[in-house]
Amino acid sequence: MTTTSLTLPAAAPLLNRRGWTAFLAALIAVLVLAPVLNLLVPDGHVFHMSNYTVALLGRIMCYAICALAMDLIWGYTGILSLGHGLFFALGGYMMGMYLMRQIGRDGQYKSDMPDFMVFLNWKEFPWHWAFSDSFVATLILIVLVPGLIAFVFGYFAFRSRIKGVYFSIITQALTFAAMLLFFRNETGFGGNNGFTDFKRILGIPIGQGMRMMLFMLTGFTLLGFFLLGRWLMNAKFGRVLQAIRDAESRVMFSGYNPLGYKLTIWTLSAVMCGIAGALYVPQVGIINPGEMSPANSIEIAIWAAVGGRATLIGPIVGAFVVNGAKSWLTAAFPAFWLYFLGGLFILVTLFLPDGIVGLVKRLWKKFRGEKA
Repeated sequence: MTTTSLTLPAAAPLLNRRGWTAFLAALIAVLVLAPVLNLLVPDGHVFHMSNYTVALLGRIMCYAICALAMDLIWGYTGILSLGHGLFFALGGYMMGMYLMRQIGRDGQYKSDMPDFMVFLNWKEFPWHWAFSDSFVATLILIVLVPGLIAFVFGYFAFRSRIKGVYFSIITQALTFAAMLLFFRNETGFGGNNGFTDFKRILGIPIGQGMRMMLFMLTGFTLLGFFLLGRWLMNAKFGRVLQAIRDAESRVMFSGYNPLGYKLTIWTLSAVMCGIAGALYVPQVGIINPGEMSPANSIEIAIWAAVGGRATLIGPIVGAFVVNGAKSWLTAAFPAFWLYFLGGLFILVTLFLPDGIVGLVKRLWKKFRGEKA
């Protein structure tokens, strides 16, 4: 009697050779090339990277992290969130509170308290500012606050099996309610003006060198999250998520409980957005309730759709294409740029259902004579 052994398929590699080459090229560009072009190449030189370009690319990389987080829950799990701008803003506010404490007595009123608190005649910090003077505590809160809120909200939503457009509407309502709350002066978050006039991080002035450090950290974080996403989606965890996206009822009948899987990826995506917001604030120099606008959350979904869902690299490409076009159009055609962007979204919806990455893949297969 002969026995046959069961051979399991080999795990997919994290990246192929071309993928690792592109990844290392991006890593070198972020950690070596950009600092050299900005700090060492003199102003006026054709290869000099201006401070404006550094700030613009740093901001877009923060947006790309949010788009990547959206791809994990929408592209791979089928959960469309229209409230991820809330988690982005919460991370930004956690960092903003620390940066406001770093101003010290350099403010207009020469007080240890932020200027808006002095103006409102506050005598002491609110309870939620208790750990804002500690950088380590701030880093913990940047992860903990968005993650905890996402976990609690997601637990009740997913346990109640809320899905589809109903889930999207609830997340947008949550974001809008938070925006209205943060607009109120008595909440201690700066009201309509939010936080601004940041001066230093860890006692180091926010100058050209610090901005480049933040740029490098943002790029490194983006690439790290990309690898994390690839690892998760190649693992059993990712395959279950995609099964939930395609047929959740069948997954339940197969003995899996979707709640834990959905809650895990939902919380992770919220934490990613919170970290992106924390990196965004010191580079842009301001955080206010406008970052919680429902339109901002919708834009995150648009970046993922334009680039191509369920590809990981697609949302990153979409964030760069849309925000790069937005930056150029606002300068070149200030009166018409919204029409250009609207046309771009319509064209992508009608003719590029798989996004930019999907179009590139089809053209590449056609060039090589393969069937699409």
